[in-house]
Amino acid sequence: MRVLVTGAYGFVGNAVVRRLAEAGHEVVALTHRPADVPRPELPVSRVVYGDIRDKTDLVEALDGVAGVCHLAALTRVRESFDRPEEYQDVNAGGTVALLDALTAASPNLTPRIILGSTAAVYGAPEQQPIGEDTVPAPSNPYGVSKLAADDALRARAEAGEVEAVSLRCFNISGAVSGVGDADESRIIPKAVAVAAGRYPHLEMNGEGDAIRDFVHVDDLARAYVLALASSTAAPYRLYNVGATAASMREIVDTVERVTGKAVPVVHRPPQPEPPRLVADISRITNDLGWKPERSSLEAMISDAWSAASSGDR
Repeated sequence: MRVLVTGAYGFVGNAVVRRLAEAGHEVVALTHRPADVPRPELPVSRVVYGDIRDKTDLVEALDGVAGVCHLAALTRVRESFDRPEEYQDVNAGGTVALLDALTAASPNLTPRIILGSTAAVYGAPEQQPIGEDTVPAPSNPYGVSKLAADDALRARAEAGEVEAVSLRCFNISGAVSGVGDADESRIIPKAVAVAAGRYPHLEMNGEGDAIRDFVHVDDLARAYVLALASSTAAPYRLYNVGATAASMREIVDTVERVTGKAVPVVHRPPQPEPPRLVADISRITNDLGWKPERSSLEAMISDAWSAASSGDR
């Protein structure tokens, strides 16, 4: 199958492209990065440089495509508070533009689209672990924008225009082929950066007891391949993707153990935050046969450390 991957040269896109190619798919890459910006070598048949909101760029990218893995998005929660309109425009508006172009490009087919969604749509539910039937209550503009993308996808699928899957990912970490997460606002990249000596310390709320769910980017990439290949009578499906529950303190301890480096911590006053946010992954396990294989805390941090140490991020 010829598959378009939007955001193909990002942290997740890199892993998804490699898994798709390994599974025998022909991959077309859409990237917002300028052509003269260095990027990792990927097994793609064609690269389209463009914007997910641009109709002309989308028409070029979708030529001959039967499936899409839609990863192009703005993803920084804190930044979304300062730029809510832009997050809505790119994440929700870009998804609608892609759906418009996809259905126009395939009038006689029902293309399949896999959307990279997020656990941020759930907010902070009291019931744990979090199942897909939890009523969404996003607490930041990023989550709001991604929920709007989910809703747009569901509506088009239920109208028969596409077959669709939303993968609501929890915290993604690790690295594939030397490409790790460059966003040091997140706990594992920041702790690894401190271990590498790029920052003097890591700031932590309270004693670091808050527990979050983490999944290796390569395990997530396998979920995309399985979702693309799966068949079901339901036009729209929704799956959580998580793997390993860990506290912030456990992460720091593991980074120190894996790297052999100290990670000094400055403890800030405790903040009002959910004590535990973890995924119920029984649905994706039952429906797609997916299960995490590389998502131990040690493996994720070891891969993140190797990528950061190589300088090829």
